[in-house]
Order: sequence, then structure tokens, then C-alpha cells
Amino acid sequence: MVKMRVVDMHCDTIGAIFDNPQKNWTLADNELHMRLDKMKEGGYFLQNFALFVYASRGESYFEKAMAMADCFDRQMALFADEICQVRSWKEIEENSRTGKMSALLTLEEGAVCEGSMEKLHAFYDRGVRMMTLTWNFPNEIGFPNIHMPENGGEPDFTVPETERGLTEFGFDLIEEMQRIGMIVDVSHLSDAGFYDVASHAKKPFVASHSDARSVCRAVRNLTDDMIRTLAEKGGVTGLNYCADFLSDGVPGISNEGTLEAIVRHAKHIVNVGGEDCLGLGSDFDGIPTHAELTGADKLPLLDRALSKAGFTQRQREKIFSENVLRVYREIL
Repeated sequence: MVKMRVVDMHCDTIGAIFDNPQKNWTLADNELHMRLDKMKEGGYFLQNFALFVYASRGESYFEKAMAMADCFDRQMALFADEICQVRSWKEIEENSRTGKMSALLTLEEGAVCEGSMEKLHAFYDRGVRMMTLTWNFPNEIGFPNIHMPENGGEPDFTVPETERGLTEFGFDLIEEMQRIGMIVDVSHLSDAGFYDVASHAKKPFVASHSDARSVCRAVRNLTDDMIRTLAEKGGVTGLNYCADFLSDGVPGISNEGTLEAIVRHAKHIVNVGGEDCLGLGSDFDGIPTHAELTGADKLPLLDRALSKAGFTQRQREKIFSENVLRVYREIL
């Protein structure tokens, strides 16, 4: 079986490197899901690297994200012969021509803009080309789909936010993002916010790392109507390998994830939205290790599982790379 070309819309590897300076990790030498040798073994063509800031802590979210961008820049400089940042479709094509992997810089948590269009532009100037509008806290842009208690405790993954969506600033922000060529990402956003984006977006948008709610009830996943709406808008959702978003947990039993569960979501999303709306969004290095997809080098296992489940080679090519690249070609 020919190795599939992999495009992954979300990982938290830069954050893991940044948050563990004592370990001296790099993209080539670490104990993470994502590592350069693993990426090569897995067939990686392009990886989105997210800058994630936990927006309930008392610090400048903008400055923290910029410091993480510095970390990303250092990794790109260290391994420029193997992987290069891309800011445009032309640069993706150039890396493909020279045999290098591509790295697309993204933001996970719109609070890093601190309600400022100027700061949005500052991130664009640093090369950010996609932004997840919210994480699990309300911000100046809108409301998330998970309630995180401010005084600690477990998040509530069971009740979607159907009333509160984008703020007035949020509507202005997505318009500006689409004008300048930054992809809007609705993963983590409330149900109401999803439909706000869908009703106002003039270009395709993505859910970088979200599965199907009909298969697993976690509200981080998309409903069938959302999947159809996303597909109608030309967008893509990325399969998230997090076990808690793949199958409903059983009390007292550890939920570690299976390839079969990922395949169930892939089948459902394609059945609902068609074969052009599905991609990959691993969430590697932001989730517990999946029992079977233990790292980037294991992506051929997912290809074989999808093939065994009846997905054609053409369908698998679309899921592994071509659907996401179509969006990038249009917007970047």
C-alpha cells in the first residue's frame, strides 16, 4: 500500500516544547507524539502547529503567544533543511518541490488578540494563518461549547451552548480574518457561534479538530446539521484522535481510543457531509496517547483501517490531505 500524504490541522507540540524548557526538547529530539523522524515515517506533508494559551491565567495572552511564536521560529531555524514554515499556497508548493515538510502556524484561543484588530494583524505578520476563535473560556470573540468552572472542578462536556455565540467584535474579527487570508477555525466554539460563523463567512472555514456528536455525545464534536452546513460552505473538519471525543466513556473503564472508533466517525461524517468535508486534526501532544495511534509515525495504520472499512484510495487521499489543501489553496 502506497503511503498516504498527511496534512494535519492541529497539534500542540510547540506548546509542549515551550512549557518544558528543562527538558531541552526540539522537533527532532523529544518524547512527544510529534517528532521529525516520526513525521517522515508517517508520510507527513504539512503540519499545523498551534500556539495554545490557557486564557484563565493572569498574564498577557498576547505576549505569551508571541513568546511561543519565538519558540516555533527557533525550531524552524534549527531544522530548515527538513521543515519550513509556510504563509501562502505558493510556499506550500515550493516546499513540495524541494522535498521539505511544511509547517503552518496557528492560534488556539482567540483571547490572544485581547480584543484588538492590531494584535490580529501582528499575528498575521508573524505568519499565523489559522485561528481557533475560542478555547474553553468566553473571550472577546465569543463563547465556547464547554463550561469550565472558574473555581476548579471538572468541565461539563454534556450541554452545548446554543444561545451565546459571537460578540460584535467577533463578527468584525472573522470578516477581517477572511479579508486578510487567515482561516477561521470553529473547533471549541459554541453551537450558536458555529452558526454565527456559518451565516456570515464568505469563504470556507474549518473545524480543525472535531469529530461527530452523533457517534460520541461530547459537545466538542459537531452535530449532523453542523457537518452538513460546514460541507455546504466548502469547509473541512479534522478527525480528532482524543479518546474522549471518539466514544462515550463507561464509568470505571479507561477510555484509551481505538482505530475502530476513528473509522466510525469517518464513516459517519462522510455519510452526512460527503467525502469532501473530512480531514485530519490529530490533537497530538494536546491529548493523552491514543492506544493505537501512539504518534505521527503510526498514520499508515489509520490508512489501512480506513481501507479495510471500505474507503477507496481516492477517498483516503481526500481525507489525508486533499480536502484541507483545497481550502488552503483557496484562502492562503
